[in-house]
Amino acid sequence: MKKILKRITKPLVLLIPILCLNSCQKYLDVSPKSDINPLDAYKNFRNFQGFTEELYNAIPLMSSQDYHNNWNFGEDEYWEPGETRLLAYSIDQGDYWAWNTAGYTWFRTGGKASSQTRGDKGHLWGLSWYAINKANAGIANLDKLTDATTEEKNLIAGQLYFFRGWFHFMLMQYWGGLPYIDSSLPSDVTLRLPRLNYQATADKAAADFQKAADLLPVDWDETTAGKTTLGNNNLRINKIMALAYLGKDLLWAGSPLMNNESTGSPTYNVEYCKKAADAFGKALQLTESTNRYQLADMADYSKLFYTYNQNGKIPGLKEAIFMENVSELGSRWRWNQVNDYRPMTINASGIKVNPTANYVDYFGMANGLPIADPEKKDPDSGYDPEYPWKNRDPRFYADIMFDGEKCALNTKGDLAENRQYASLYTGGLYRTSNGTKAVLTGYMNCKFISKLMNDYDGYRENNAFALSFMRLADVYLMYAEATAQGYGTPQSTAGGYNTTAVDAVNKIRDRAGVGHIAAKYLTSLDGFMSELRRERAVELAFEGHRFIDLRRWMLLLSKPYTLKKAVEFDRAKDEPSSSLYSHPENGHVLKFRETVLLERQLSNKHYWFPLLKSDVQIYDAFKQNPGW
Repeated sequence: MKKILKRITKPLVLLIPILCLNSCQKYLDVSPKSDINPLDAYKNFRNFQGFTEELYNAIPLMSSQDYHNNWNFGEDEYWEPGETRLLAYSIDQGDYWAWNTAGYTWFRTGGKASSQTRGDKGHLWGLSWYAINKANAGIANLDKLTDATTEEKNLIAGQLYFFRGWFHFMLMQYWGGLPYIDSSLPSDVTLRLPRLNYQATADKAAADFQKAADLLPVDWDETTAGKTTLGNNNLRINKIMALAYLGKDLLWAGSPLMNNESTGSPTYNVEYCKKAADAFGKALQLTESTNRYQLADMADYSKLFYTYNQNGKIPGLKEAIFMENVSELGSRWRWNQVNDYRPMTINASGIKVNPTANYVDYFGMANGLPIADPEKKDPDSGYDPEYPWKNRDPRFYADIMFDGEKCALNTKGDLAENRQYASLYTGGLYRTSNGTKAVLTGYMNCKFISKLMNDYDGYRENNAFALSFMRLADVYLMYAEATAQGYGTPQSTAGGYNTTAVDAVNKIRDRAGVGHIAAKYLTSLDGFMSELRRERAVELAFEGHRFIDLRRWMLLLSKPYTLKKAVEFDRAKDEPSSSLYSHPENGHVLKFRETVLLERQLSNKHYWFPLLKSDVQIYDAFKQNPGW
């Protein structure tokens, strides 16, 4: 951090090229040969917005900053064993120091906010400190913005306050309480700000999010200033974004891990949860009254994550609220990451990754009931281990590939049938071919790529992939959690918003075509939370939320969350293969069982990433996280 602070505290006197959004090019139109006054960046709305644009370009790229990208560190994925370049491998081994040293990690130091190259964007630690200081420089010079309307001044200030809070919040999730940098730091002054506890840091971020919400519009297209880039303002910071992140910041502060770090009590903090629920309620009221954001139809679910043959169109639809950096969107997914989700018999390259069997178990039944034990028949839910993929939650079929599903249009070789249709039974081709690159868990991921992705038919061409750091379904689920914990029951409401906690969860289930939370889970807060946690696991599967959720709930060290499992089974062979392949969800299997592939050996120190040793040596008040 010392080197970073020296670099980011240099005077920001040059107008920054607009790199985040093509739509922003009109804000800067200065001849490269012009002499630039240090105050020109702030003198009018166009110039100040050009200065502010670099904050958008500092948003980290979580999913594709390198060749093989890993961002899920809970019990959700199992990567090819022995692949030590991955941060996911190091996390499994308890080596959190690798956040900055692993070959494939998006957390590391460094990064260039002024670059358009995706390889410069997976740098959460480095880009965040840079952006915080830039936001502070802008805030310190707001008084220089004299040639502007009140609306334009509010737009600039609102964005700056939002980003200052947002980049602090992104760091806090992984490293805990930090010094809150809320003034521009002179380059010749050594940092001496104390490291705050989590809740004190969150309070400062909350104040910035609230300021942003007070200043920003719901939709830039409806503003006079936004008419310059009409129709291209979707990713700009707005009031709903600020309110939603205000709620998220406060819910995290009220969660057991953060409350324990701050007060010594590993329980929910009711007051923080109430404030979080109220903020989410306001965000959802605005959303529903304006239709600024909307839940996508289930038929378009894949378009929340990727688009295919749409000329590089950004995915997310109207459900995406805040997206990762979209640098090199149209090319970053094609030749590397797509290979990782299919076995060598289809994609003959890549570092292989697949969903764990125990995570797939969270995808319950279409009637809304969970699977109590995947190896036992359950008359209540209707689950039967001899027909384990029948009548499942529709998101199971959208996200998970299972035995017998078609996953290639064209195949080569004598075993074409076993290549064209997923042979995921014990002893099947996909389970045995190429050693550690086989589908060791018995399931494959199809949430982010077409089920027909392979080397021979072109499906891996023309894909554009990006994840949302926040989408509307997530906000409904966070509102449900904050309201239930803050106001006491699943039937509670918050913030003048008339939707109950349980109704918010059921709204997401309605979109998916899944039965509502059963009455037996609504008689206690613990029962409701068990279904809410499962709902978050299913709806937000593989989107980078699980590791944070397990940590803030203080479940990371507890079984079954320490386990990564595979499923084993035999095909019953009492039906022709043509029947199996036409309706694989009805496949009949025998000896269905789960085996442990990995058990993590973690301790309390693994709830937080360690700070770099060079950082904690800067001054005494900047202390290392416990255990590191």
